[in-house]
Amino acid sequence: MKSYFLWTASGPQLILTSRDYVAHPDCLEKLKNMGIPKFIAHEVPIDLVKKRYGGHYEKIIGDPNGTDELRILDTQGKRVLNNISFKELGPAIPYE
Repeated sequence: MKSYFLWTASGPQLILTSRDYVAHPDCLEKLKNMGIPKFIAHEVPIDLVKKRYGGHYEKIIGDPNGTDELRILDTQGKRVLNNISFKELGPAIPYE
């Protein structure tokens, strides 16, 4: 599982995927279906996300209605920014 911090038109979001890369066609299709046609992504270490989101992370991973292509962990931009520091983000991955 990988985690990505996304800058989107509606604000920061945190997603999870089992794919190797956020620009995998399966992830892109799910994001487009959610109204996110372009974004800037940064990988976030999954251990850091597990630590910061704890039980909420486990709930999202265990949700039988979720897909491995894409699971939304957090859409509350303020909370995402409070939980993840810019210095913890990987290199920018722009997608348009």
